[in-house]
Amino acid sequence: MNNALKITFFSFWIISGCSIQRNNAVIQSLSGKQQPTANEIWLTHEHILVDFIGADSISSSNWNHELVIDEMTPYLEELKPYNVSYFVDATPNYLGRDVLLLEKIAQRTGLKILTNTGLYGASNNQFIPDFAKKLTAKELSDMWIKEFTDGIDGSSIHPGFIKIGVDNSDPLSLMHSKLVKAAALTHLETGLTIASHTGTAKGLWPQLAILNELQVSPKAFIWVHAQSETNPEAFLKAADKGCWISLDGLGWDLEKHLEKIVYAKENDFLDRILISHDAGWYDPQKDQQSIKGYTNIFSQLIPALKAQNFTEEDIQLLLSTNPSKAFSIKIRKTK
Repeated sequence: MNNALKITFFSFWIISGCSIQRNNAVIQSLSGKQQPTANEIWLTHEHILVDFIGADSISSSNWNHELVIDEMTPYLEELKPYNVSYFVDATPNYLGRDVLLLEKIAQRTGLKILTNTGLYGASNNQFIPDFAKKLTAKELSDMWIKEFTDGIDGSSIHPGFIKIGVDNSDPLSLMHSKLVKAAALTHLETGLTIASHTGTAKGLWPQLAILNELQVSPKAFIWVHAQSETNPEAFLKAADKGCWISLDGLGWDLEKHLEKIVYAKENDFLDRILISHDAGWYDPQKDQQSIKGYTNIFSQLIPALKAQNFTEEDIQLLLSTNPSKAFSIKIRKTK
């Protein structure tokens, strides 16, 4: 890290740390519930391992924990100079979620890792097991709530959010409408935030309509991969409704993200923005791994934002304040 960048992040840590206060947010990482402090930096949408083999063939026996840890730890260690505390692993069940692997990595790196409950319906339901396709929204929700109350796969690890995925359409398919309903019912019982792989805003509006029917506030919903949207009016409308807007492709693109973040500040909805890389990951189906690191936000985006006159307070909003609010465990109903 160059000296200028070191000074930037030291300054950020000092400024935010001078006013450290416990807030009302309660976060659930692998090690349990905690209250984040003002100087804790987040990455809100990342992956350590993803297996695209499909729900009918997925198994943790497809990968070796030690090999994955050896491959991925150096990329996670690169986060230490940037004081990253919270790492949201967005890999859902039947796509490679392995909470015991994540626990080992958290112990090795000191990161506070969040995992999830839910099911991923995007890509034509190939990552949803057949038995789940036959369940009702209530039955799916009961299954997810049980992971929240009792732990995942017989472990003492509990999810910190709900992860679903839908194909981008309006109206949604019956299966994907069911996933959104199940997520809403789960939120009403647990207070877990819903993060939905969506893409452009076309598929956002029917999801928010379902939440509204079940009296779940958009403040409990993260519009994942919102960077795919090109219509500025969609961002204004989503921010006005109160949902979180996740610009999470910074492992792959900078300029388009920068434009959208600047637009958010100019139009007074920077307080609804989440940023991350959607990077990583170990793929058990590949003999040669091609890993994207998790540092572009710090090495490229933040200097670019400072050049656009973003303040330390703006940066703290993006890296700490917004994420701690977005992932706080709290039932949020429409009034």
